[in-house]
Amino acid sequence: MKTGSQLIADERQRQIDEEGRSAELDDAYKPGTLTTAAICYATVAGSGNEMRERIRNQAYLLGMPPNYWPWDREWWKPGQDDSNASRIRELTKAGALLAAEIDRLQRKSKREAF
Repeated sequence: MKTGSQLIADERQRQIDEEGRSAELDDAYKPGTLTTAAICYATVAGSGNEMRERIRNQAYLLGMPPNYWPWDREWWKPGQDDSNASRIRELTKAGALLAAEIDRLQRKSKREAF
């Protein structure tokens, strides 16, 4: 079984390989964008079953992400049930987005140092 940090690293690599994410794209985001997306996933992962049901209905029946979701609605993909696997997947996405934000801030600090 993989650890949480391994799952997060794998998810970040998947975002790069399969979704075309890159350092250049991440650097173009306004501050807080990646963190806000991570918060959305962490919030749904930590919500009770009733709230998760409402979030799923909003996402899959109405095609609407949370109000504070920073991107187009097709990028909002919460889990489709209340299983631990869905919650782990959401937390993995949140962690990968936070890792991308950390990397973005480190690159920014490095650029500003010169």
